[in-house]
Amino acid sequence: MASPKQAPKATEAATKAAASAAPPPPVASDMVQELKVSGHLMALPAGLFCIVNEPAPGSAQNGGMPGVRISLPPMNPQNVEISSFRPDGWLSGVGDAALVRVIRGPAQIMVTIYQNPNQPDSAPKLQVRQLLGASEISAGPAQPAAAPVLMDVMAHIQTRGDVGVKFGQRLGERGSQNWIEGFAISAPPAINPADLSYQAVLGRGWLSPWVDAGEYCGSRGMALPLLGLRIRLTGAAAGAFNLTYEASFVDGALVGPVGSDETCESPNLAALESIMITLTPKSGKPGRAKL
Repeated sequence: MASPKQAPKATEAATKAAASAAPPPPVASDMVQELKVSGHLMALPAGLFCIVNEPAPGSAQNGGMPGVRISLPPMNPQNVEISSFRPDGWLSGVGDAALVRVIRGPAQIMVTIYQNPNQPDSAPKLQVRQLLGASEISAGPAQPAAAPVLMDVMAHIQTRGDVGVKFGQRLGERGSQNWIEGFAISAPPAINPADLSYQAVLGRGWLSPWVDAGEYCGSRGMALPLLGLRIRLTGAAAGAFNLTYEASFVDGALVGPVGSDETCESPNLAALESIMITLTPKSGKPGRAKL
């Protein structure tokens, strides 16, 4: 039998054990939001396609909704590759896009749509654009993503692979007919990477999402030619540096130099063949500030 001095301790232990076994308090209903989710199977022939979630009014105020994910169905076909421009794979309602390469068609992909049930007109407006036909799709292995940036500007060029140059030098060869599939720009020590960003032109009035300096922008080995580029300086970099860039295209067009935040593309939207980016300090002679 327990002594009188031991009884309170036993009662306290029993109380703690009962408390630990009790279920957790229920989650407040206003902490959980139900979404409307629907799945669809889309059949595509052989070719290279871009699926765009067109910008939706109010999407920024609704967490990017409606959101879309493009994925392979459970019976995963071996002849389909999917690459999104966002690293997390989401196609939000601000115009994000994904590339789908079908080597042997027809093949199915799975499109899953996430909507806020109480958001009016929340259905996404998906656009499917064929970029290359079956005869232009190679069944060979995809090229790897661009290597880490070692030069000021790096690009993955058709038939050449990864090539790098310094600011003020031309990247790619005019008249070569070899298009640029993706590129990355390194921020100099004097520039915050967040103050130097860029986009790729994918179609008429259609650009990829902005990426910060050092990040790769392009098709990531899916043999998609870029149709131009747009680069901008913001923050302290915009006040301290001048930025110009020019480009040549496979149709022979030469465009630029253009300034910060201007789109550089061929009037015919031909594939991007070469680029030259110039970055100089606003004060003093070029080269006095560390680039």
